[in-house]
Amino acid sequence: MALIPNFFSNSRDNVFDPFSSFGLWDPFRDFQFPSSSSILSLDNSAFVNPRIDWKETTEAHVFKADLPGLKKEEVKVEIEDDRVLQISGERNVEKEDKNDTWHRVERSSGKFLRRLRLPENAKMDQVKASMENGVLTVTVPKVEVKKSDVKTIDISG
Repeated sequence: MALIPNFFSNSRDNVFDPFSSFGLWDPFRDFQFPSSSSILSLDNSAFVNPRIDWKETTEAHVFKADLPGLKKEEVKVEIEDDRVLQISGERNVEKEDKNDTWHRVERSSGKFLRRLRLPENAKMDQVKASMENGVLTVTVPKVEVKKSDVKTIDISG
């Protein structure tokens, strides 16, 4: 366990750090965020990485991504063989009319891509996705993991 020393009192009083990544599984590990030279331009930086929440229930892993203004047809959810969930899509630029006068353009457009490694207990063949009010929900059911039986061994003298 990671410990944070408490500098304001006795050195043997340490505080547990629940946010330490030491020994914790991280679904975002091993993935590089796209650079501006790859699939995105700096103008689209507000839409580069949609925010994703991940919660685990007793039955499933549930991922929720904010994708405001997008339709389900503009979003793609894929599962790769090595337990990688990939969410991608594109927000297109609004068509310009020669008679329109634009005063300001702040809404981003362009491609986005998020990749998350799923845990080993994910049922890869039963993943479901739905989209409502600009929020994509991906539900990944969990395989029931049988806990191993522990047998106590007597120690002879």
